[in-house]
Amino acid sequence: MYTSNCVETENRNPDLVVVPLPKPDLVHEALARRTAEVEPNVRQAYAAFLEPQFASGLALLAVGGFGRKELFPHSDVNLLLLVESDSQVPRPEALAGFLGALRGCGLKIVHSVQTLEECVTQHADNAELTVSLLDRRLLAGDTALYQSLETRFRAFTTKSASALAHQLAGLAIGRRAKYQNTIYHLQPNVKDAPGGLRDLQTTRWLQMLQPREGRIDISAAFDFLAAVRIRLHEIAGLDQNVLSFEAQEALSNSPALLMRDYYRNVRRVDRAVRQAIESATDKGALLGRFHEWRSRLSTSTFTVSRDRVLLRKGHAPRDLSLFEFVARHGLRLAPDTVDRLQGSVPEASWADWKRLLTLPRASLGLRAMQEAGVMANALPEWHEIECLIVRDFHHRYTVDEHTMVAIASLESVVDTRFKELFHEVHDPAAVRFALLLNDIGKGSGQENPEASVKIASDVLRRLAAPAEDRATVEFLILRHRLLSTVMNSRDLYDGSTAHTLAYSVGTLERLKMLTMLTYGDISAMNPEAMTPWHLEQLWRVYTRVREELTRELGTERVHAAAGVPPERARFLEGLPTRYLRLHTEDEVNSHFELAQQLDSRPVAFEIRHEHGYYRLSLLTKDRQRLFASVAGAISSFGLNILKAEAFSNASGVVVDTFTFSDPHRTLNLHPAELDRLRRVVRRVVEGKEDAEQLLRDRPKPFRTTRVKMQPMVSFNNEASEAATLIEIEAEDRPGLLYDLASAFSRSGCSIDVVMIDTQAHKAQDVFYVTSEGHKLDAELLARLKADLLAACSGSH
Repeated sequence: MYTSNCVETENRNPDLVVVPLPKPDLVHEALARRTAEVEPNVRQAYAAFLEPQFASGLALLAVGGFGRKELFPHSDVNLLLLVESDSQVPRPEALAGFLGALRGCGLKIVHSVQTLEECVTQHADNAELTVSLLDRRLLAGDTALYQSLETRFRAFTTKSASALAHQLAGLAIGRRAKYQNTIYHLQPNVKDAPGGLRDLQTTRWLQMLQPREGRIDISAAFDFLAAVRIRLHEIAGLDQNVLSFEAQEALSNSPALLMRDYYRNVRRVDRAVRQAIESATDKGALLGRFHEWRSRLSTSTFTVSRDRVLLRKGHAPRDLSLFEFVARHGLRLAPDTVDRLQGSVPEASWADWKRLLTLPRASLGLRAMQEAGVMANALPEWHEIECLIVRDFHHRYTVDEHTMVAIASLESVVDTRFKELFHEVHDPAAVRFALLLNDIGKGSGQENPEASVKIASDVLRRLAAPAEDRATVEFLILRHRLLSTVMNSRDLYDGSTAHTLAYSVGTLERLKMLTMLTYGDISAMNPEAMTPWHLEQLWRVYTRVREELTRELGTERVHAAAGVPPERARFLEGLPTRYLRLHTEDEVNSHFELAQQLDSRPVAFEIRHEHGYYRLSLLTKDRQRLFASVAGAISSFGLNILKAEAFSNASGVVVDTFTFSDPHRTLNLHPAELDRLRRVVRRVVEGKEDAEQLLRDRPKPFRTTRVKMQPMVSFNNEASEAATLIEIEAEDRPGLLYDLASAFSRSGCSIDVVMIDTQAHKAQDVFYVTSEGHKLDAELLARLKADLLAACSGSH
């Protein structure tokens, strides 16, 4: 009987009588005894109804589990009536009597009548016939006919072994797909689910057809699974193979430990059957050439052979580079590598995790860590949720598998809207890491997000994650139910709903991240959870909150900031409240220090290199074309502006920030260029150099042939009391931001607030503009729209 100190997520029924699993020797004895009980009934029925009609030319065979002498208490009894030719098929009344007699004994009979020729012919649409004959034995009838089958069937399977193995593997692949190819179901089918008895037998069948070395011993797994199935049949009184929550309680005082034992056993079967399937589905020469090409990915540390990664030095690297290699190239670990990784404890920093989780196929690297048992060594907290069952009828998988499926779902998004949205997320690694630790608190028996946040905070500090990354991951975990709750229980078109959500989310970037985390979390509940309705509801939530965040951008402003010194309060006065949400306390402090410099100079700015990007923060008195000039100066160096913000306070001081990348590593390889950039920015702001001339002198970029997106420009005069909201979506290109800002200046418009976001070759820009202190009228809007569209296409 199972006992455990594991945390239970649901109290057992104290009145339930536990029926312990039988020991291995008793399992085999029970299967053999059941087979022995059935055989006399079958032979007697044959003698009574079929033998009088056939002195020869008919043989009765036991096939399938009955043929293997592995008959479970309420399993089907599989019989095959072998005839020499179609002319010797038993008469209907005789066959009906035979089957009726067996059913009268309480047996569930599955039978077929086959000619000798049919048994030794490959059937594209009936591979199950050949599979059943792999476990055959004679029960009664014509011995000579059976011996003829033996001789011809051996010859047939020897000649067609490869094709038959391929068919059998195809059947297994199709069946496994119905269970999402995972062993980690909360209420698994011990017969048909991945890693179950059907997979175990498939491994044996494929070994019969194509014997190979290095087989995984799955005999202990059979003993365990057979013991469970025997008890399931006895409890239900029928052929019931689902290890339900109720059955788990009936079989153990500690269902958690029972299920972990289940997963340990089926994991071994799953590994064995996947190896057998891969061997059976090898495509030969053509695939060999592909494998040969893929092998060129090999490095001094890793060898790629047949799409599997082997370790050249025989031991695992101490960091996450192996799993990064797997994720980067879409590979899997070789069985030998998995064996060598046992007990390996990677020493990974936050930079290592972020590099792995930024890759488009990061889930493959994480799955490899899980498969090799490395995940819990890299993150000890993970051990508490491995194979952990939380009894929730909305969820289908264990906690750790739910996490893996959630992360993988972000890499297979079909809906174009969400696919593009994930491309727009500036830090996908933060979303994935938040999903990785989203349910980590459940290992301590707590369902609330605060438990996961506390553990995640400890993990992030241990990994030395920067404060900004820690804040983002902790926010995503803490608020991970926010959007899904609103989807199901709030009126999305109630203004207060959108306003409350916008306040809770804070920024557009966090909204995008939280939306994609919600998408992954719902998709991983079960294959049917993300219905078209839920998909639309999630998108409606995103768009409504996005509208609200955009609307708030220029309307709510800081006034009489409390609890801060007077000088700091004067700096904050009039800035949008959004400014405080977008920037960390350290960033606000830095901007305030720059503002202090304006007492002695006309412009104060700094350029910092952080996390692979550069960020320019600039403060000065506002003037015409200021934003456009700075954007032009940056673009003139061949740098890509990814994000930009422009705010102004009540004193007329603008706080502009530009985040940009250095795709050609100009600043990195030539440090003097960074100093030159500083000089150019200062001269442009002071009006001593012309940004337009700088851009004109810059070499024209090479234009790709990718399909161009149609630019969109929309206006909203209701979003703000004092300004016109303008949203622009366009294909990004060098100098785009300068051209857009210049278009506003040419039309006599002032930019009050701006938010620029560039991802995946798409620019999404939000401007709040005025003309002579007022909103734009219809005539000006019409002229401005034409000018902005021309700027988007580069034809201004």
